[in-house]
Amino acid sequence: MSDARWALIEPIFAAWRASRTGPGTAARVHDLREIVNAILYVNRTGIPWEYLPHDFPPYKTVYDYYAKWEADGTTQRIHDLLRDKTRRAHGRSAQPTAAVVDAQSVKTSGNVPETSQGIDAGKKIKGRKRHLITDTLGLVLAVLVTAASVHDTTGGKLLLDDLAVAHPSVSKVWADGGYQSSIFNHGAGLGIDVEVVQRPQTKGFKVLPKRWVIERTFGWLMQHRRLARDYEALPQRSRTMIHWAMANKMSRELTGESAPTWRMKRTSHSQQSEG
Repeated sequence: MSDARWALIEPIFAAWRASRTGPGTAARVHDLREIVNAILYVNRTGIPWEYLPHDFPPYKTVYDYYAKWEADGTTQRIHDLLRDKTRRAHGRSAQPTAAVVDAQSVKTSGNVPETSQGIDAGKKIKGRKRHLITDTLGLVLAVLVTAASVHDTTGGKLLLDDLAVAHPSVSKVWADGGYQSSIFNHGAGLGIDVEVVQRPQTKGFKVLPKRWVIERTFGWLMQHRRLARDYEALPQRSRTMIHWAMANKMSRELTGESAPTWRMKRTSHSQQSEG
């Protein structure tokens, strides 16, 4: 994490650490920025926690911070802060007025308890399901992780409840045809107009108005290999991994940075050769 990216979220961690100092508090020996770097490394590469390179703090320490920040809401605050900054950078108000809802089923790893996974009969996937509501920029407003057997409509209703509390300014939500009519009535009861975006009758791939935004968000998540499957034993930790993936994406966008790749190195080498 560069200095510019760290500066975006450092105040939250400074306040978090200050709230945990005082008589009887053990000395902090690990730099919180290095803890964040380690979490983002696991998130992006998909490695098990115990395989963290030795350049980082001990993996048990990193996971302990990861779990604490999930439990006390620190991760959520980081994500929401970056989302608000990103919306303002796009000339939008911090509070959205429209959103998109969808769900994605993913397979799970062998350590995930049977009780927290299920079978998505439509997609023929055994695992978990990520229910998301995003704004019209594709930024996450609400997320819920359930067994894959939970119907999109059931998860969508729970998301609408969360959305109405956290973002009361949202009055319009677009969905696909997989959602049942009961979600429209549920949304109406919350003051939210839920509308289905119909697929065109023509054959072949077509970009669906409004809904392509959330499909792109799922693509952003899948770029983080820890989210290519669901490796987390607890569903709430899966939700946190989504927040860290989006925080990684938004902080890079806000600072104009991108992940270095072999293509950049190759281009640089080619230019030197030509010179």
